[in-house]
This record gives sequence, structure tokens and C-alpha cells, in this order.
Amino acid sequence: MSDQDFSTSKGDLSVDRFAIHSLCYRVDNGQLRSSARADELADASTEIDPQAIFDYLYFHIIPSPRTIYKGIYRLPPAHYASFQNGQLTVAPYWVPKFDEQRNPSFDALKGEFRQLLQDSVAAQLDGSKPACFLSGGTDSSTVAGMIALASGRAAATYSIGFDAQGYDEMEYARLASKHFKTEHHEYYVTPDDLVRSIPAVASHYDQPFGNSSALPAYYCAKMAREDGVTKLLAGDGGDELFGGNTRYAKQKVFGWYDGIPAGLRTGLLEPVSRLGVMNQIPLIRKAASYVNQARVPMPDRLMTYNLLFRLGVQDVLTPELLAQVDQQDPAQQQRHIWTQARTDRLVNRMLAFDWRYTLADCDLPKVVGTTALAGVGVGFPMLDDRLLAFSQKLPADYKLKGLKLRWFFKEALRGFLPDAIITKKKQGFGLPFGVWANTHPALKALATDSLHSLAKRGVVRADFIQTLLTQRLPEHPGYFGEMVWILMMLEQWLAAKAPGFRMG
Repeated sequence: MSDQDFSTSKGDLSVDRFAIHSLCYRVDNGQLRSSARADELADASTEIDPQAIFDYLYFHIIPSPRTIYKGIYRLPPAHYASFQNGQLTVAPYWVPKFDEQRNPSFDALKGEFRQLLQDSVAAQLDGSKPACFLSGGTDSSTVAGMIALASGRAAATYSIGFDAQGYDEMEYARLASKHFKTEHHEYYVTPDDLVRSIPAVASHYDQPFGNSSALPAYYCAKMAREDGVTKLLAGDGGDELFGGNTRYAKQKVFGWYDGIPAGLRTGLLEPVSRLGVMNQIPLIRKAASYVNQARVPMPDRLMTYNLLFRLGVQDVLTPELLAQVDQQDPAQQQRHIWTQARTDRLVNRMLAFDWRYTLADCDLPKVVGTTALAGVGVGFPMLDDRLLAFSQKLPADYKLKGLKLRWFFKEALRGFLPDAIITKKKQGFGLPFGVWANTHPALKALATDSLHSLAKRGVVRADFIQTLLTQRLPEHPGYFGEMVWILMMLEQWLAAKAPGFRMG
């Protein structure tokens, strides 16, 4: 048992509102045991959960409360667990509630916001060399600038690049560095780096983790550690608190459909959209697609883009796996989370939804995990409770003004951030894995061997793997590279942590 693991016959556990510090638990022989890692609670008799594998292939991560192991659970964000007299209770102690200010003063909010940003950054500085990730986006650039205001010292900034067309945005990182006079450091990740590090990164996590930007984040943190940095600040959370993801605008457009009179929708638009002949006319085909998607309620509409379902569940997964899982469980999970937030505004409900699935279950574990592997601490000033409370009172149209993403955030920082960064398109540390997997022999071999090994475990169909690697990946590396990646990382984790696993 590790020093982070403890047993108790009664007691309470809790995690913060974004589960930055994760906590897993199991009830074992009448005792509640907990640890930061699920694998520290597993033993030789603990079984892999097929439903968790399905969840992983659906979400590319395994959302709480489930973990990869049967009988071991992860405490969801803003939840507590109480174990009294042999009875376990798990429930939220906080749910998102939005109380929008009416007719606020922009100037007053701007001043409050800038001060909160500075205070939140200051709270994360620990007296060591002030440093942060720098992608060149609004969030990381803001953190870099605020470090100078909060500490009186220029930040050390760390950026990752890729020698692949369409994936590198180092020019914006350099622009932010020059603007804020940071001590800037760059590293260009190569395919050889991936071949060396994929097994180590995959096995470092306590369960399969498929966010491909984990590798760039690791190399960024590794570079900082080698430079003597002991703590990095990250910009995660700005998009999810202030309305920066493109899907917010896209779903708002679909939401306009509800404003069309019901008679027109059901009597004309929906019947016409179902006529196959309409698919022959480009403009009509586009309109019909809009109607068909807009008819799907949220959050189910988000699922229409799911890669696993688009490829066809029956075509990807083996009958042995499908016989042991509930294919509707991910949708039921999402519908439940969707209803939790106390708001009547679509953008706020989407933000709260992303606090769970994008931040707590995906982006934060990515950064926390990879910085730990590199030996660096990490802080998230954008997720300070004071900034969270500020975002909850901000009017919804300050987050998404028309179709302008994070309008208030950008306008409040105009003059502080370079205009080119305020107006740039969001990218981040996207990884050109699919492109490289087609052209780099060693990386292609690693992916190929991993996927064929996973097929031998009875998780995915061998014929699907063959088609994916020989046809789909070469034709559309950016799109199908994502599926190759998540399958490869699943196999790499299983090879390290559960080598004997096979579907029964």
C-alpha cells in the first residue's frame, strides 16, 4: 500500500470543483480505501471492466465515476463520499449555478476581471522561478503576462512546435513572448520522440488515456524541468469559463431552429428534410442536414459527431466486447450531467457540461499527469474559485455575443494582449500523429503492432484494423489518425498494466 492510500471503516472524502486533485476509492472487506490513482487500489484479482473500455473508445478517456477496474471508482468533481456504518454515499456538494448580472458596467467588470486574473496567478506562484506553458493562445498568453504583473519578474515560457504544415503555431508563442518580454524556450517534437515516449506516457496514467496532446504537454514540461523549473502555470479553463470553444457558437446556430414556428417545422421543414431526392441539390442538402441535426435535442446532438459511432460500433468492436457493454450508457451519463447546471441559457449549460467532460475528465488529467511524469508541479490560475464565481455572474451574451466567442474576455484584455493573439483561431498543442504515422517507419510500426495486438485481445475487429491502417489512415490521416491513436494508447496501457487481459 502506498503512502497515498489509506483504509478506514468510516469517513469522508471529497475533491475540488474540477477534480484537479483526483481521488479514487473502493469498498473492500467493509472498509473504504482511497488513493489518487485507480491502479494503486487494484490487486491481482481486480478485473478490467469491459464497459470502461467501451467508454474509453467513445470518449477517448474514461469519465468518472467509472475507472478501468471493476469495483474501483473515481470521485467526480465537486463530490464527496461518506462511508458510515457500512453504507457508502456519493453525492455532489456543489452544482454549477449561474446568476447573471443585469445591465452591468463593462468598465467595472473589466477592472474586476483583470485584478482577479492577477490575483489568481499570484496565488499560484510559490517563490520558485515563475514559469508557464505558452501555446500562443489567449489563455497561456494571459498567464504569461500576468506573471510579470504579479511577481515583478518576466515569466519563463515553454512552447512546443511541430514540423508539419497546419500544426505549428510557434509564431504566436514568439509574438506573446516578445510582447511580454519573457524568457522563452522552444522545442520541436519529432516522430522519434513519439516512438521513445508513447509507452512511458501511456503507462504513467492509472488507466487508459487517449488525449493526444499529452505527448506535446509532456515534452513541454520536460523541457521546463531540465531548465530548473519546479512549477509550471497552465492556462486551462479560460475557454470553458468564458465561452471560447467553437461548438458553443455552432450549437447556438442549431438552437435557432427552436424559434421557428412549430407548424412550419413539423409540417414542412422536417418532412422535406427526409426526402432523399433533396440530397441531389447542394444547397437543399445543406439545409436538410441542418434541420436533421437541429431536431436532435442537446446533449444528444453532440454525440452525432462521435468518431466511434460514425465508424460504426458493430464494424469496429468485437461481438465479445459488445455482449458485455451497454452502448447507451455514455449517452445516459451525458444526459444526466447536462441537467445538473442551474441555468436557462444554452451557453452556460454547455460550459458546465464542459467543466465535467472537457476539464475534469480530459484536459486537467492530461496536464497533471504529464507534468508529474516530467517531475514538475502545475497550477491552474484560470480555475481559481474567484474567477469561477466571476464567470457565473457574467451575462451569457458576454461569453457568446452573437457568434463571437469569449467576447468579454477578449475585449477586457484588449490592449494587454497583442491584437493578433486576440483575433487568432484556436489551435493549442495539436499533434500531427496521423500524418507522421503514414510517413515515419518506426512510428508506423509501433502503431501497427499495437493495433494488431489489441485485435488479438478481442477488443476490436481484425478486419477493421486492417482497413483502418491500409486504407483510411493514408486517405485521411488527420481524421482517422485520432482513432489509431486512441487504440494504440489503449494497447500500450494494457501491455504495461494488464498484459494478460483478453475478452472472454
